Amino acid sequence: MSALRLEQEIDFTVDKANLYREVTISDLEAATIKIMIPVKSDGTDDPNRSPLFFGMTQLLTRQGPIPIQSVLEATDLQGAIAAFPAAMKGAMAEMIDNINKMQQQQQQQEASRIIVPGR
Repeated sequence: MSALRLEQEIDFTVDKANLYREVTISDLEAATIKIMIPVKSDGTDDPNRSPLFFGMTQLLTRQGPIPIQSVLEATDLQGAIAAFPAAMKGAMAEMIDNINKMQQQQQQQEASRIIVPGR
């Protein structure tokens, strides 16, 4: 796809009905919680919509840090803090499962590349 065509297909319009202000809360150790506070197009809080909560952390490995993130099912910061550990464990388990599946697919692809002489 040409750059010009791609440029013409991307819509850069801001959705004025779906604006959020981001607030970051951290324990400066393992937990980062991002709160997305709904706002109106004039920047004032929008009480008709609920805030969204996202949990983030990273695992330190020999290959470098691996980010992990998940939606936190909560209605306030206290609920987000309580939901954080289980959400991160779930996201980590999902990530490990995806890595295992990718490794299996790679092994299957490599096995199918074996060329048998005479065939």
